[in-house]
Amino acid sequence: MCPSVLRRVAVLVLTGALAACSSAPPRSVTAAAGSDRSAGAVIGQSDRLLIYRPGRDDTLRSIAAQFLGDEDRDWVIADFNRVSGVAPDQPLVVPLKPVNPVGVFEDRYQTVPILCYHRFGGASNKMSVSPASFAAQLDWLARNDYRVIRLSQLIGFLQGREALPKRSVVITMDDGYESVHRYALPLLRKHGFPATLFVYSDFIGAGDGLSWAQLGELKASGLVDVQAHSKSHRNLIERLPGETDEQYRQSLDAEARVPRDLLERRQLGPVRQYAYPFGDANEAVLDALTRQQYQLAVTVTPGGNAFFSMPLMLRRTMIFGDIDLDAFKAKLRISRPVGTP
Repeated sequence: MCPSVLRRVAVLVLTGALAACSSAPPRSVTAAAGSDRSAGAVIGQSDRLLIYRPGRDDTLRSIAAQFLGDEDRDWVIADFNRVSGVAPDQPLVVPLKPVNPVGVFEDRYQTVPILCYHRFGGASNKMSVSPASFAAQLDWLARNDYRVIRLSQLIGFLQGREALPKRSVVITMDDGYESVHRYALPLLRKHGFPATLFVYSDFIGAGDGLSWAQLGELKASGLVDVQAHSKSHRNLIERLPGETDEQYRQSLDAEARVPRDLLERRQLGPVRQYAYPFGDANEAVLDALTRQQYQLAVTVTPGGNAFFSMPLMLRRTMIFGDIDLDAFKAKLRISRPVGTP
C-alpha cells in the first residue's frame, strides 16, 4: 500500500475510533478480520465510516451495493479513496454518511454543468448536433471518468444533504424533436447515461415532434426523464398585446400546469422540473412555477451550478452543432476557485 493511502487509513481509523466513543455501537455488517481472505471483511467501523478489506471478487460497485445500498454509489468510495478500482490487499474506506455534501474544498468549490441540446442529425445548422459529434462527446465523457447524473439528483446537493461525484455533469434536451428518439437514445443506451427531455406539449405529435408512443419508449428506457418546457413555447417574460395583469398570470399558470398535467396523465411523470422557453424568467414566472410546485428549473445562462445556486434559476450551457470536441471540453466547468466572483 502506498504511503499516502496508509496515512489516510490511519487517520480515518483514529477518526472512526473517536466517533465510536461518542456514539451508539455500530451494527455488525460482515465477518471479522482474519477469516477467509477470499471473502471481504470489515476491519474497523464507526457510525460514519468503515474500513473494508475487499474479497477476491469484490468491485467498487459490489461494495457500494453491500454497504451503501446502491451499486451506482460506487463513486462515493472511488472519490473518497482516490482510486478507480479495487486493488489486492488494499483496504478501502467506505463513508456511511455524506462527506462534504456541499462540495467545498480548500481552494475551490464544486460546480455541476448542465448541458443543453435541441435536435440531432438532419440539416446542418447551429441548433442541430450531428450523431457523430454527440457520440464523440459521450465517448469522451465516459473515457474521462465523468459521471452523467440525473437532473433530479441536484435537489439533495442544493439542499446541502447529498454529495455528488466531483466530475458530475447533467444532459438535457429541449423541445421534443423526434431525432432524440432516433439518434440520441441509442447513444445514451450505449453508455447507460441518463438525460432529461423537456417538451412543450403543443409540439407533441406535430411536425417533427415526438409522438406519444416515442415519448413512452424514451420513458420506458429508464434513462430519459420527460419534463416540462411549457405548453406553447411562448417567451414567458413577454406579454401578449393587450394582455392584462390577471390574463398574464393565468397564462403563466397554464404554461406551467398544462404540460405537467398532460404528461402525468400519460404516465410520463412525475413532472417537477421545467425549462424556460428561450431561457427567460422573471418574478411572475418564478411565482407561477412555485404555485405549480416545481422543484427545479433551468435557464440557458452558461456555467456550472454550485450548492448555493437558485433551484429555479439553474445555469445551463448550450451545445451547438458547430463546436468541435475541444470546445465541448471547455464547457465542462466542474469547479471554481474560491474567491472567484
